[in-house]
Amino acid sequence: MTPLGEKIAALVAQAGPIGIAEYMALCLFDPEHGYYTTREPFGSAGDFTTAPEVSQMFGELVAVWVYMAWQAAGSPPEACVAELGPGRGTLMKDMVRTLAQFDRAFVERTRFALVESSPRLSEVQRQTLAPAPGRFEWHERLEQLPDLPTIIVGNEIFDALPVRQYVKQGGRWLERCIGLDEAGGLRFMLGAGTADPFLLPPGADSVLDGTVAELAPAREAFMQTAADRIARFGGAALFFDYGHLEPGLGDTLQAVRRHAPDGVLDHPGEADLTSHVDFHRLGRIAEQSGLSIQTATQRDFLLAMGLAERVEALSVGKSEDERDRIAGEAQRLAGSTAMGELFKVLLVTPHAR
Repeated sequence: MTPLGEKIAALVAQAGPIGIAEYMALCLFDPEHGYYTTREPFGSAGDFTTAPEVSQMFGELVAVWVYMAWQAAGSPPEACVAELGPGRGTLMKDMVRTLAQFDRAFVERTRFALVESSPRLSEVQRQTLAPAPGRFEWHERLEQLPDLPTIIVGNEIFDALPVRQYVKQGGRWLERCIGLDEAGGLRFMLGAGTADPFLLPPGADSVLDGTVAELAPAREAFMQTAADRIARFGGAALFFDYGHLEPGLGDTLQAVRRHAPDGVLDHPGEADLTSHVDFHRLGRIAEQSGLSIQTATQRDFLLAMGLAERVEALSVGKSEDERDRIAGEAQRLAGSTAMGELFKVLLVTPHAR
């Protein structure tokens, strides 16, 4: 058992079973042993590779959208471009570099904010952005951003926020928890807590026992904060994540370690824990705040932003090996069997006037 696994087992032994959301929060953010607070998860040497790490083209095309969103907001003389959960800072670096090529004056008067709760990752981001143009600032929470028109970008931010799971049993939806087996190891079990039936997806009444439903109040609260900011100050938001565009049921909780699937209970604190994002629910929250939404696959979004044209431009004068590499990166970002269909996009904007 990992050190964090031992800590969680001791907690359960003393206080009783904990919910999936509490388990995820401990695994990912425990100050002493949490995955994001102690490890370097990104890239080939880590446990997974995000789109910005696949190719510079991802950040370049997101920059195109950022600039268009700023223009659609009326080209305010001062604005904030904020990235939520910025990883190693690669996406921000590529965005700012591209934006400076579009409009150097825009970069000079814009406040670029990174919302990051991990001091270790914040330092990595500072090193990545040291040679980049622009004014950078760091905040631990979204609420701390300046009171300006705000253009928000989040890549794989919602999937890491904890979810609660409920299992249908005897006509009721009981909360799935983490308890202890006879040997003192971690195991799944059902607790006494039940789900609010009004929060369950359509069709929940008619499914069989054993069906899993996932509810994500932490994600919804985060989305509400972002939507409130755009509704109040103007701007837009762009979110990438893997998930579903329509509400549904099922167990999507998963662990990844060293670029391979891992057991959710096998290596607490040493594996990334995520679950699929319900974009339908997040979109409804934005709409209830008076905003407009659009959803798409990552493939369709990147192609609309000019992925094919960017591949062609980058390939000019390159060797065959370089052209193959660029084409391979584009395929990984937008291919139907790679990130292109698995990852979805949610765009949030004020209603057109």
